Amino acid sequence: MTRAIVVGAGVAGPGAAMALQRVGIDATVYEAYAGDAEGVGSFLTLQANGVDALRAVDAAGVVEELGFATPRATFFSGTGKRLGDGPLGAETALSRTLRRADLYAALRAEALRRGARIEHGKRLVTAETGPDGVRATFADGAEATADLLVGCDGLRSVVRTAIDPQAPPARYVPVLNIGGEARGVRTALEPGEYGMVFGKRAFFGWTVTPDGDVWWFANPPQREEPAPGELAAITSGEWRARLLALFADDRSPATEILEATHTELQGWATYDVPRVPHWHRGRMIVIGDAAHATSPASGQGASLAVEDAVVLAQCLRDVPTVTGAFETFTARRRDRVERIVAEGNKWSNTKAAGPVARVVRDAVLPMVFRRMNAKGDVNGWVFEHHIEFGAKVA
Repeated sequence: MTRAIVVGAGVAGPGAAMALQRVGIDATVYEAYAGDAEGVGSFLTLQANGVDALRAVDAAGVVEELGFATPRATFFSGTGKRLGDGPLGAETALSRTLRRADLYAALRAEALRRGARIEHGKRLVTAETGPDGVRATFADGAEATADLLVGCDGLRSVVRTAIDPQAPPARYVPVLNIGGEARGVRTALEPGEYGMVFGKRAFFGWTVTPDGDVWWFANPPQREEPAPGELAAITSGEWRARLLALFADDRSPATEILEATHTELQGWATYDVPRVPHWHRGRMIVIGDAAHATSPASGQGASLAVEDAVVLAQCLRDVPTVTGAFETFTARRRDRVERIVAEGNKWSNTKAAGPVARVVRDAVLPMVFRRMNAKGDVNGWVFEHHIEFGAKVA
């Protein structure tokens, strides 16, 4: 049986392990962190195309009992003007909002149930490829060999650099991210709907859970990339005060939600990876964020990672050589993912618009939404993307 080293146990790693197992490839996942996923991150939305990709390998049930369906988003200006709305789903699936830690844990558990192995505390240091296999060396001195290696190690990918030492670094996007949960706040939204506010000084989004809690996120603009440790040094109380000041002049529920927030606040910087010239070399390949990280504005990071995992397994199943499979995978995926990365970057920069650009944006967006709704094509090319796992790859 062909054996694979999978580096990283976020979303792409367990997804790859499950998809590879479906085509007869035995996978071991090596995760840098020693512990499980408890407490990792805030929440995310696994978009309809991500749910559909999991369904391709009979794993959609893993997430359909987590979180809640989020079928629609409505956008507002900071003055309270309704700018437009659009669906967050397709006929085949609805998007689901869930805690990031719950998604990681569920995917890891399902990969283990299907026979994959996950080794924690294995931080990759180097990876080498040869004509017949690969060798990975970890920080604790351990080594692993296999027939191929799949890098699912995210934004700061070691595998990406091993494939191409000249690979471009992640690109800073000029907004920060922060999120939390609030109780006891009533908004005009129905449970599962998203509200998105292009505020006068920052962007704010929220959704209501089925039990009435509010999950929210904010994107304060910051033109200069934060220095190492700069954001970690800001206390939860300082974040709350900063955000309340940013949204004080907006006609939105942002300040009420912030005042009712019971979770600790910690911000992080935004990055993407717009184009990596070489996704593979020899018997090594990168997928997910390691190949094409997108800013959170696209909402597609996790979903594209699952799509990658499924398509890679198809290519390895149907193309006779590893190199040919990797080339076919790249050809099938590059245009789609890089377009989504570009769209995410554009939306992130829209959130950081200055006073003049803000007026133009708020005037133009209603026309954009009306045109897309009239066509019935509000991001349909993103959400309605379907992978038929049994279909043979040309």
